[in-house]
Amino acid sequence: MSPILGIWASGNSAILSATSFESIATVTVGSGGSSSVSFTSIPSTYTHLQVRGIARTNRATNFDYFKITANSQTSGYSNHDLYGDGASAGVYGAGSQLRFEPSLIPGANQTASTFNGFVMDILDYANTNKYKTFRFFGGTDTNGAGRVGLHSSYFAYTSAISSITINPGEGSAFSQYSHFALYGIKVAA
Repeated sequence: MSPILGIWASGNSAILSATSFESIATVTVGSGGSSSVSFTSIPSTYTHLQVRGIARTNRATNFDYFKITANSQTSGYSNHDLYGDGASAGVYGAGSQLRFEPSLIPGANQTASTFNGFVMDILDYANTNKYKTFRFFGGTDTNGAGRVGLHSSYFAYTSAISSITINPGEGSAFSQYSHFALYGIKVAA
């Protein structure tokens, strides 16, 4: 079996294979939309978590963003962003935030059927001896006017993460066909 990726965990490189990822739960938004997506009762039996998905919101502009919280905690997030659109790049950082707010998502005014694609890692989520790190890569293409971003959040919280809630930033709902999949990652040293 060939390795897929090297992931940095606790300062060491570990190898991941296709069997390192176990599906925990998936959510596909139906025709009525959804004001939030939640993963609850997450088992603490994995090394890391990963959420993969595609999303679009009903916000009446071109773009929206995510609001992500863990364990219903609305404090202690320090966010970092690096993004670009092919013509320019930008950076942003802020401490003492209410939640993690990564990546642009197409809004209702964007090209029809355009979705953001993303992968978010939550490292050492069950380790009660350290703060948590969220690592997010996402973007969208809108026929040449899209954007891609790398985002992270330092979450000053030591309890194991047992729930994750994802909301639209300014829109009231995720649009139909938005899809979120939560995986547990088992790392072999």
